[in-house]
Amino acid sequence: MRRRLVTLGGVAAGAGAALGAGLLWRAGQGRSGPPLAGEMATFEVHDPPRPLPDHAFVDAAGGTHSLDAFAGRVVLVNFWATWCAPCVEEMPALDALEAALGGPDFQVVTVSIDTGGMAQVAPFFDRLALAHLKPYVDPDGRMPLAFATRGLPTSVVIDRAGRWAGSFTGPADWAGKDALDLMRWYLDRTT
Repeated sequence: MRRRLVTLGGVAAGAGAALGAGLLWRAGQGRSGPPLAGEMATFEVHDPPRPLPDHAFVDAAGGTHSLDAFAGRVVLVNFWATWCAPCVEEMPALDALEAALGGPDFQVVTVSIDTGGMAQVAPFFDRLALAHLKPYVDPDGRMPLAFATRGLPTSVVIDRAGRWAGSFTGPADWAGKDALDLMRWYLDRTT
């Protein structure tokens, strides 16, 4: 029995590697998929893109928002918490990404799941001098579950048509070349 499980696992791993190589090859062509190179090699593309879960989150003034409010833009939604060391590590890079690409066509939306809400998140933003990001909170922590996150941090890309285009689990250098290339690929798409 154990030998079969190992064999089946090996077959599954081999098939996964072949599929992954195919996706990387396809992405490298630049015509059929986003560039999945370097640090973004593990970005999970949703092909076709998925509908967005409907869930509200709150801004610093207490206003309620949904991702529909960002329609027409490419949005990188980052789920994080102040107690998550990898989340804290990547926040300056997310701020730099917003500084580089943010505007009418692109926005980084950081959604904290801290149970202390904005009272906990706002001082954190001040302490890290995050000048380009706006803080948002999901105090009940259900929004990441709607996106089937496997841990924190998790970032999801929403395309211009308001669809869930893909996900990245774990910290990343969002201001680095690989992430910028990926975001620019989505920005270059009209739908």
